[in-house]
Amino acid sequence: MSDKHNIRVGITQGDINGIGYEIIFKTFANPEMFDICTPVIYGSPKLAAYHRKALELDVPYNAVETTEEIQDGKLNIINCNSDEVHIELGCATKESGEAAYQALERAVKDYQEGVTDLLVTAPINKNSIQNEDFHFPGHTEYLQERLGNGEKSLMILCSGDLRFAIATSHLALRDVPAAITPELIEEKLNIFNKSLKEDFNIDAPRIAVLSLNPHSGDNGLLGKEEIEIIIPTIEKMSKEGVLCYGPFGVDGFMGSGKYTHFDGILAMYHDQGLTPMKLLAMSNGVNFTAGLEAVRTSPAHGVAYDIAGKGCADENSFRQAIYTAIDIYRNRERYHAARRRPLRKLYFEKRDDSNRLNLQQEEKED
Repeated sequence: MSDKHNIRVGITQGDINGIGYEIIFKTFANPEMFDICTPVIYGSPKLAAYHRKALELDVPYNAVETTEEIQDGKLNIINCNSDEVHIELGCATKESGEAAYQALERAVKDYQEGVTDLLVTAPINKNSIQNEDFHFPGHTEYLQERLGNGEKSLMILCSGDLRFAIATSHLALRDVPAAITPELIEEKLNIFNKSLKEDFNIDAPRIAVLSLNPHSGDNGLLGKEEIEIIIPTIEKMSKEGVLCYGPFGVDGFMGSGKYTHFDGILAMYHDQGLTPMKLLAMSNGVNFTAGLEAVRTSPAHGVAYDIAGKGCADENSFRQAIYTAIDIYRNRERYHAARRRPLRKLYFEKRDDSNRLNLQQEEKED
């Protein structure tokens, strides 16, 4: 797609009662955004018109009936919702959840059919969107099932050189200790290491692993997960070539600035990673779903019902989500292009005292 068109970014409207349309319109109020991508908004021209009028944002858009009508240089909006959908700004309603789900489903379908090159999702209300077909705690798990092809995903929160991956993602805190297993940590470290290389263009990434318990368990006094699970897994992965270190207690690790010496940080649970991340980069943080063939990002904030419709939402995180998705898309292209035609293995024959190069020998498959 990208060799024929500008990179096409499929963008979901998110929760229609939140700040989704505001941050979308504010982002594309800058005409230079159309130089780097062609936005395809999955939502509703009617809902978009309502938000644009309420916010007094003079951003033109192109209502698209079919994907063949998508044009570069324009804000294209594909209708996914009924014209009867009602907006209740600042409220969590079943209707807004259904509208968000319909937009997400269409965006994923079009991505699978090659209409768009990557996905950027505006915030949803994780409770309102639940239905018979959406029974996930968030975008990450939904996309793993829809686009994973059996592969596992990994939530990475990033901003510049700061990258936090979450081992257990959206999981109740009471369930975290049982979920921390050698297999899980090994799986997440492998995905993280691969993503740092392919998606972030880091040749030999250094990964810090955070502890589960305070003070890394204090040699078993405050918990044995570090001794029995985390440390042995770090040692095993290090022997296999993954440059991982730890475990580190998050308080001292962040407070001392040690985090600046690593390319990625693997947190054990959601708030352990997202709290320091949002303290350091709330306004420009990005949520990236690693491990999937599809490139998907989102802003690192929620629906913000408290400021919906007031015109004061900061669009920077959403803009950074678009930038990051495009960077990752291009990094992957370059990474795989550089390895598409590797040098053949050379074979030598020993017939006498000299080695002779045999250029006719075919390389054996494993």
